[in-house]
Amino acid sequence: MARRIRVTAALLLALVGLGACSRADTGADTPGADLSPAAELRLGYFPNVTHAPAIIGVDKGFIPGELGSTKLTTQQFNAGGEAVNALLGGSLDATFIGSGPAINAFAKSGGKVVRLVAGATEGGAQLVVRPGITGPEQLAGRTVATPQKGNTQDIAFKKWLQEHNLTDGAGPAAVSIANLDNPRTLDAYRQGSLDGGWLPEPWASRLVLDAGATVLLDEKTLWPGGRFPTTVLLVRTDYLAEHPDTVRALIRGHLKALDFAAAHPAEAKTVVNDGLEKLTRNRLSPAVLDRAFAGITLGPDPLAATFPQLAKDSVTAGIVEQETDLRGLLDVSLLNAELGAAGTPAVDAAGLDKPQG
Repeated sequence: MARRIRVTAALLLALVGLGACSRADTGADTPGADLSPAAELRLGYFPNVTHAPAIIGVDKGFIPGELGSTKLTTQQFNAGGEAVNALLGGSLDATFIGSGPAINAFAKSGGKVVRLVAGATEGGAQLVVRPGITGPEQLAGRTVATPQKGNTQDIAFKKWLQEHNLTDGAGPAAVSIANLDNPRTLDAYRQGSLDGGWLPEPWASRLVLDAGATVLLDEKTLWPGGRFPTTVLLVRTDYLAEHPDTVRALIRGHLKALDFAAAHPAEAKTVVNDGLEKLTRNRLSPAVLDRAFAGITLGPDPLAATFPQLAKDSVTAGIVEQETDLRGLLDVSLLNAELGAAGTPAVDAAGLDKPQG
C-alpha cells in the first residue's frame, strides 16, 4: 500500500463531515458529545498468528505512535467470547476479534453496542486430525477441539458437521466437541485425548508439524475464491461516537502495521514471533511460523459480503436461534477516509453500514 500522504485542510474537513454523516445512528452528532481524543484506548487481541496485524501494530509502535497522548492499554484473550463479554461489559473499547463473535456481539446488544470498523486477516483455519482419518464419517465417536463455544472456528465446524449429517454430542454416531484454550488443544492431542481440532493459526500448524496431525480440510475450500474473514476490528459504538479521532488514529496505526507486513514479510514474521513469545512464553519454530503465515492474507477489507452467510452459519451451528439482522454492523467511513487519503480503493460495506429501521 502506498505511503499515506497529508491531505489539505479542506479535504480533511470534507472527510470528517462524511464520517459524521455515516455515524449519525451511533450518536456522534448528539449535542454535548465529547469528540476530543480519548484519554485511554483499551484494546484487545489474541496471541495467534491470525492476529498478526494487532501484534505488529502494538509491538512496532504503529498504533501507540498514532494515538499520541491517548494511553494504550492492551488485553489478551484466548477466543472471541471473552472479548465480547469485555466489550459489552464496558471494560474494553476495541478489539481484534473473529467474524463469528463480532456478529454475536452485535446480536446480543440488539445492534447497538458495537461497530465493525476494519478487516485484518483472511484465512488461516484448518481442520487437522489424526493420520488415518480421511473423511468426515470417520470422525463419528471421536473428540475434536475448537477454541471456544460460539467462536469463529466452532461455528464453522458445527456447520460443516451438519452438512455431513453428523451431530455434536456423545455416542458412537456423534462427534464430541471439546472447547479448549489453544495451548491445551496441543497438549491434549499429544496425550491422545483428542483426535483433532478446527483451529486458527498457528495452532493448526503446530498440531501438524509439532504433533504429527494431518489436514482433513482447509476452510478456504468452503468459500468462493477461498476468501473469508478470520479477524476484524470491532469498536464500542459509544467510544466511536465520542472519540472518532482516536478510532481513526487506531485505524491509521492498523494500516501502518499492514503496510509494514506487506513491505517486510520476513521481519513481520519475526515481530509476530517475538510478540507471541512475550505473551505466551513460547516461540514458534521457523517451519511452523512459515506454514502459519502461508495460510493467511493480511488486509483491511472485512469482506462484508460474506457476513450474511456467516450469520446464517451461526443459526445452522445452533449458536443462535434466528439470523441476525446485520444492518448497521459496519462503519467503515474512517477506514475509507484513510484509504482514500492514500489513493487506495475504498472497501465495500455491502449495505451493512445502513441503519436498521
